[in-house]
Amino acid sequence: MNIGLVGIGHWGKNHLRILSGLRGVKLSCVCDSDRNRLLAFESQYPNTRFTEDFGELLSCVDTLVIASSAVTHYNFAKKALLAGKHVFVEKPLALDPREGEELVEIAESRRLTLMVGHLLLFHPAIEMLKVLIREGSLGEVYYLYSQRSNLGIVRQDENVLWSLAPHDIYIPIYLLDDIPESVSVRGKDYLQNGIEDVVFGNLFFPDGKMANFHTSWLDPRKVRRFTVVGSKKMAVFDDMEAEEKLKIYDKGIDIKRAGKEELPPATISVRYGDVISPNLPSREPLAEELWHFVKCVLEGKTPRADGRHGLLTLYLLDACQRSLNSRGIPVEIPEKARRLLG
Repeated sequence: MNIGLVGIGHWGKNHLRILSGLRGVKLSCVCDSDRNRLLAFESQYPNTRFTEDFGELLSCVDTLVIASSAVTHYNFAKKALLAGKHVFVEKPLALDPREGEELVEIAESRRLTLMVGHLLLFHPAIEMLKVLIREGSLGEVYYLYSQRSNLGIVRQDENVLWSLAPHDIYIPIYLLDDIPESVSVRGKDYLQNGIEDVVFGNLFFPDGKMANFHTSWLDPRKVRRFTVVGSKKMAVFDDMEAEEKLKIYDKGIDIKRAGKEELPPATISVRYGDVISPNLPSREPLAEELWHFVKCVLEGKTPRADGRHGLLTLYLLDACQRSLNSRGIPVEIPEKARRLLG
């Protein structure tokens, strides 16, 4: 497989490192608009062509990975798909649902693999959380919340919602195996006019469950944390922990209902139990994700996060942005989004 890479900036350089050593793959060409970046990596990868010309890249590959800035995703992905290339594009798929719909239609009509970079789907802690929820180990899931913050990197071409929140929007959908019916989002642009630096959002699910997210690049600490609260147990995934990234808390509130004539009507007790941290496989999620993409291309299989999943996230992001623009007024998710995954 001859694969190409667009974008070797802050995140793209990790794609470069992994793709250069991925089995069954030849990293044929790398494209970036910054000549200094290309010069910085050329000597490290002598068997790979480096160019500023996207057309040159397309001419020598059959598969493409897009890790450039979000505003370029649609344009690069469309050109690649129309040229008959299989495409992996980092999140978000595009910046407009209509553009995402077009990309999915092109890929499906031409039977090309289109995968979107939902990295956390390949994190061992998220995979374990999915198992715990499915098996009922946490009991009935009440709500979820996440925090994704740091001091920087401050973007100038997208706000923090589009930069950081796609993970926190899609993971609750994956864990709960359900799609929100509405969203409500508030945020503020402290550093750049019209570009929000901090966002707080809520996803409301049909069965009453709720997921909350906080994203910011204007925060004193780097935080990457996800919490699931269930009726039996609670779980915290902290990606900044070096070893114990996932902890299961045997804690909860037990309510014993009294009879109709008894007072008080219920006895409420707080339960404290053990805290365990399950052993998780030591795997790099990005390497797992890219290898999954390669296998899907070679075997003609549908990726775990295909174009439709990326489009679903795009519908949610668009709804969140509209709520953000209206200062938190709830926005319903369109029915076509809820039908996307069948």
